[in-house]
Amino acid sequence: MKKNSNLVGSLKRKRTSKSRKSEALTIGLDLGDKMSHYCVLAGDGEKLYEGKVATNKQALAEVFGALAKCRIALEVGTHSPWVSRLLAGLGHEVMVANARQVKLITQSSRKNDKLDAQTLARLARVDPQLLRPIQHRSEEAQQELMVIRVRAALVEARTALVNHARGLAKAVGERIPKCDADNLEVESLSGLPAGLRGVLQPVVEEVESLTEKIHRCNEQIEQIARKKYPETELLRQVSGVGALIALTFVLTVEDARRFRKSRDMGCYVGLRPKRSASGESQPQLGISKEGDVYLRKLLVQGAHCILSRRGPDTDLKRWGLKLAERGGKNAKKRALVAVARKLAILLHRLWVTGEVYEPLRNSQMLAEARPKVA
Repeated sequence: MKKNSNLVGSLKRKRTSKSRKSEALTIGLDLGDKMSHYCVLAGDGEKLYEGKVATNKQALAEVFGALAKCRIALEVGTHSPWVSRLLAGLGHEVMVANARQVKLITQSSRKNDKLDAQTLARLARVDPQLLRPIQHRSEEAQQELMVIRVRAALVEARTALVNHARGLAKAVGERIPKCDADNLEVESLSGLPAGLRGVLQPVVEEVESLTEKIHRCNEQIEQIARKKYPETELLRQVSGVGALIALTFVLTVEDARRFRKSRDMGCYVGLRPKRSASGESQPQLGISKEGDVYLRKLLVQGAHCILSRRGPDTDLKRWGLKLAERGGKNAKKRALVAVARKLAILLHRLWVTGEVYEPLRNSQMLAEARPKVA
């Protein structure tokens, strides 16, 4: 294996003709946790160089910083956000491939890091749209989104502990009183036998600690939304949408103008039906579940609030309840998904236009359009 420091020299020796001196290179970069493999192709598709580099900022800058502007393709993954920003900062054209799209890599029977890098390079050289490139958010947005992800991890840990404590109590014929997870305290164990209280106390104390940390995260999220992202107030006009959903939506999308129309939001968050039409066969399939998993989960939670009995009367609620009334085993689930999709479209529309939200606008327009009976 040649050393990375020889990359520029090797390329100069292989690109001796006048035509090759001016041609652009295409590089496929298969990112690994510790080492990443890359493949360099000439404009005519000839493989010029293969190598590997440590997956850290210093090594990547040393290898790719000395090259003239190249097209570099890499797969989306844990390291792709900071690597793509680093390479773009070095002046290269960077394309982050959608992993779902590159079946030549994910389903290959000859899969290895070298071939993956070469496949990425060849696809990027022929037609970049074959990669269905994705757009990573900025470093600032990523750091602020980490606050939300930390909160989600704390909530998940607390839920697991609460369920564990309740399960242990049931195993000996006792029950912890019903209450929300953020209201579970050591005092809640007062009705249990002394021995069981002593066993469960460390778990409940940890639940209290997690609840306090979650409250601090909520305050931080509220502060970020209020001070840095005033557009979240437009989204919070909708019932069931608080600071958490509004800020997650804004930070995940980042640029509202990236979509030509608000209806594209349904595809972006994976709430559109999958399609597998062929000839006269058009089977009804489930949703694609592409895009950001956590944002989709929050939109479904918002849909639960909208369709709940406590939720105020709105056009969206009426539409969702009509879907749920159609009957069938999964009618309510389908209604929740449909409302979540409509909610995503509505939030994007409010963000782009800055309109004041009118909960019963469509219903009022229909009522006014009906002929009046004398």
